[in-house]
Amino acid sequence: MKQITVENISQTYGERALFKDLSFVMNEGEISGLLGINGTGKSTLMKMIAGMDTPDSGKIIHPRDYRIHYLQQQPVMDDSLTIIQQMFVGNSPELRALQNYQTAMDGLTVYPMEEKWQLAFERASEEVESTNAWDTQTRAEMILNKLGIEDIHQSISELSGGQLKRVGLAQVLLQPADLLLLDEPTNHLDYPSIQWLADTLKNYRGAVLMITHDRYFLDQTTNHIFELDKGQLYRYEGNYQIYLENKAMREEQKRSEMNKANNLYRNELAWMRKGAKARTTKQKARIDRFSDIEKVVKGAEEESDLSISLQTSRLGKDVFELTEVGQTFDETELFRDFTTIVQNGDRIGITGFNGSGKTTLLNMLAGRLTPESGTLKVGQTVRVAYYTQHNEGLDDSKRIISFLEEIAQSVVNAEGEQVSVSQLLETFLFPPSEHGKLIKSLSGGEKRRLYLLKLLMTKPNVLLLDEPTNDLDTTTLTVLENYLETFSGTVVAVSHDRYFLNKVADKLWVFNQDHTISPYLGTYSEWLEEYGSVKPENKQKIMATAQKTTKIKQEVTQEKKSLTYKEQLEWDVIEDKMLALDEEVSTLREQLEAVGADYTKAQQLSEQIDAKEAESEKTMERWEYLSQYAKG
Repeated sequence: MKQITVENISQTYGERALFKDLSFVMNEGEISGLLGINGTGKSTLMKMIAGMDTPDSGKIIHPRDYRIHYLQQQPVMDDSLTIIQQMFVGNSPELRALQNYQTAMDGLTVYPMEEKWQLAFERASEEVESTNAWDTQTRAEMILNKLGIEDIHQSISELSGGQLKRVGLAQVLLQPADLLLLDEPTNHLDYPSIQWLADTLKNYRGAVLMITHDRYFLDQTTNHIFELDKGQLYRYEGNYQIYLENKAMREEQKRSEMNKANNLYRNELAWMRKGAKARTTKQKARIDRFSDIEKVVKGAEEESDLSISLQTSRLGKDVFELTEVGQTFDETELFRDFTTIVQNGDRIGITGFNGSGKTTLLNMLAGRLTPESGTLKVGQTVRVAYYTQHNEGLDDSKRIISFLEEIAQSVVNAEGEQVSVSQLLETFLFPPSEHGKLIKSLSGGEKRRLYLLKLLMTKPNVLLLDEPTNDLDTTTLTVLENYLETFSGTVVAVSHDRYFLNKVADKLWVFNQDHTISPYLGTYSEWLEEYGSVKPENKQKIMATAQKTTKIKQEVTQEKKSLTYKEQLEWDVIEDKMLALDEEVSTLREQLEAVGADYTKAQQLSEQIDAKEAESEKTMERWEYLSQYAKG
């Protein structure tokens, strides 16, 4: 069994020590999450394991043939390549054969009569056959499809940041590795892609270490959790839920120890104030012990939990009124005929497949875009804060505290108390020693936290959040979710993060592939339970049908009072049919979990599961209809 050993590594960043003397081992089959507040060095640690950075001290040990594939937060790619060409960048025999084949095919397409390209194509084809690279080609196309990339010949230079991330993820999944390092792998993925990735990782034969904010994903996939906290690494066996339980026990033990330290500190402080002099060895030892206790206690006092409690502006009843709103992009229809009313206190989650226009709709609500068709009315008292996917307005050349003081010297919290910018920064886990730092020195996650603070200081009463879970640590996310629960205004959030949407939204706008938007009253999990197993192209039809169900049932009930002979025969066996379908789905899922790295087989099984679950949905609908007229 192959393993990688991290031995006593330390790293500083400027004057700040990120971590010291970290040691751990990762074995084959371990799927681990790496957690910690933004800025603690998670991505730095990953780069060291990947061999891209060198620690100040310590070493990383693994066999010479140990293969590591690393997905960075922002993958670096060659703009001159197409997506499929980028997939084949690598040094394995299969990838080299596919690179040569792609080059020869491109040349032959342009110069079909030239003998040079004909011979090159013939040699490349033989090389692909001899290395069995066709399987790699098939896997590449399947993985890209599962991650929502359809045009595999599109140029890398034309891709958005989200598309680049998905291509990067596909690339690291293509070839088997002893260790997969994944930095925020679920960013920019919709729910079907996230679910497919979870199933893939659960069956991965090597080791996996990932940084992710997606707590449901962590709970589904991991069997170990590493937490990087104040320079120390804590390891927990189990998934995210077990980690939370064990961390709570550790924190409780820590509080108990701190209470003991505080009592001892008070006693020692009283003794020191009596003016004891270090004239004897015993007194000197006691003074030294006092200094040690003082450091521990004061260090604990300086720790603060991230909490948000800021005053908002008054908001009237009317927020947004949309009437038959529609929009296109580059002559492609995004959505049409969307009519709805948003009121004070609404908590709305926006979800749907990538590229459907979710961010475009937020831009409309924020006043950055005028609808091409229909009308949008905005309430007079609306004061919007728009948390975009980019850190708008952050000037890297400015210092943290100066940047915020340009917005306000102080703010008023929910209790009506004045809070200085310095105090606010400490609340947001920026210690006083860092207030004078340049913004450019912050990590990506710290910049997101600063950007969030900047927006909340403007006293908004409507929050528009575009993928707010991307690049925020789980601690900050938990506090943001708690804040949104008490926020007195309106929240509209675009997200594919099931955990986040469940906590903050009680109604949804679902973007469908037929360019309509379906309102749904309920949580994201409830929507997934009803429609998550149905193929995307059929969901809008089912949802449209569901909206008419009550009316249809009423009309049919007036005309029909009992089952026909044929319907009675169907009713007698329908429950057995439902049970059989459930058993078939369970069997297929077991086969999918055991399939390993055979991506072609995995795709076939996934399609069979989709078909059976769709059949099960139809059978359940039929059972509901027949049950109205069945007797006893």
